[in-house]
Amino acid sequence: MKINWGSITPEQFLKEYLQKKPLFIKGAFTDFEDPIDANELAGLAMEEHIESRIIAQDSMSDWQVEHGPFEDFSQFGEDNWTLLVQATNHWSAETDKLIKPFEFIPRWRIDDVMVSFSTPNGGVGPHLDQYDVFILQGEGRRRWQVGLPSNKYQEIIPHPDLKQISEFEPVIDVVTEQGDLLYIPPNHPHNGVSIENSLNFSIGFQAPNVQELLSSLADDYIDKNKGVKRFSDPDRILTEQPEVITGNDIDALQSFLMSEISNKDIISEFFASYLTKTHHGLELLIPVEPLTDEQVIDVMSEPENNLVPVSGIKVAQLSDEQNSLFINGDKFQIETKTSELARLLSQKQTLTNKTLKSFIDCLKNRQLLTSVLNKGYWYVE
Repeated sequence: MKINWGSITPEQFLKEYLQKKPLFIKGAFTDFEDPIDANELAGLAMEEHIESRIIAQDSMSDWQVEHGPFEDFSQFGEDNWTLLVQATNHWSAETDKLIKPFEFIPRWRIDDVMVSFSTPNGGVGPHLDQYDVFILQGEGRRRWQVGLPSNKYQEIIPHPDLKQISEFEPVIDVVTEQGDLLYIPPNHPHNGVSIENSLNFSIGFQAPNVQELLSSLADDYIDKNKGVKRFSDPDRILTEQPEVITGNDIDALQSFLMSEISNKDIISEFFASYLTKTHHGLELLIPVEPLTDEQVIDVMSEPENNLVPVSGIKVAQLSDEQNSLFINGDKFQIETKTSELARLLSQKQTLTNKTLKSFIDCLKNRQLLTSVLNKGYWYVE
């Protein structure tokens, strides 16, 4: 499945549109078929471990928000509501494939695929997102309006769990049909209202803020007992104002701190671990009893066996000098003998029996596969 860009190219998109202005592409996906239907989506929303919510307007135009799991949907009627299921690609392998067409952007920048089912007049109201999003229209039709950033918008909170904004002037006003694609940059107001029962697939970007990064970095240092070196100042001179923290003191403390987080190896490992951690649950298939290398040989020897990545898993490989593979935040060291296998894992490849035969004789490859299988990140099918 590929994006039909029409009159532009992916290079033009990155240069002219990414985080700059919205874009609507009519018929971006030819003959698009929904990877999941409304009934399957409703089934996921009934699961306790899957994040879901319903946003609805009642007859008085009051907004309501209900959080899953849901046992029944009949109470919401036949119009004016939307079901949203976060990270649907973690539970639907076919939905996870929707990320592939967007890999002209590094995979670490993509967060997950949220899927929404809307009845006629269903929507979540005009609002802003702090991250980029591609919205792919599935079944049905929906009217989308997208505006430009402005400091004139007023925040409206019609429900404690729902943030909206005041009216905006749209620069895009379209009715999307199956296969149409809408790109919305951060902080661009938008509003989608379903015309009929419809499905939308939202491919959202990962955009951590400074608070999240600093907090996670501090947690990483504490968990791994890093950064225990103490501040020192052996060249200090006599002070005449002991009550003053001088600019030189601040500079010295700042340099002390920066010398630690400027260490490329340390910060690269942290970022790779952080960016491959999922923000929502995964269906990890951890063996009841850890597999041994010998058992993995047996698994790899069976002609019908394939090793399949868990849906929604995030994998990344650091640049060559780092020699590391990261899966769901866990680090796996790469050696010369394991580089080809690591490359296939970083691409989230299904490893067929034919492929596995080329790795079976290498102890390092078997050990890497054993670790990945025991973590539940790949499973035997």
